[in-house]
Amino acid sequence: MPMDACNAYPLPPDPAKFPHAWTLYFATTPIAPKLCRDFVGNVLRLLNLGHLADTATLCTSELVTNACLHAEGPIHLLVAAEPHRVRICVYDNNPTLPTPSRPAPTEETGRGLHLIRRLSDEYGVTPDQIGALAKGVWFELDTTRTAA
Repeated sequence: MPMDACNAYPLPPDPAKFPHAWTLYFATTPIAPKLCRDFVGNVLRLLNLGHLADTATLCTSELVTNACLHAEGPIHLLVAAEPHRVRICVYDNNPTLPTPSRPAPTEETGRGLHLIRRLSDEYGVTPDQIGALAKGVWFELDTTRTAA
């Protein structure tokens, strides 16, 4: 397996050949959205999918912010990469399904799900398969899309 410049950590296999998954568990804190944005951006750049980083980090930030506002923690972030798609899912312990709202122009919140719907190729909600948390809200990006 090839090594990076520091020879400290092996580089992952070619993302076109193997599925990959990265996960991060965190508490509902004010710094959580930034930690998750950085995590997702770094994973995508590691896989040579940096052209998806801006869209993915914005959508991730929206999902994590919603989880921090509406759940009590913990929160689980999952980044799963396959040859033609990347799925990012945020699991939380609140069983209430998210619904897009209709914020007034002066309101500062309520647009996150609308952004995700517009920016992603697919999005949805799934029950937590592991069983520790209530649901996962996810979005997918096609890895062949060009930079926006």
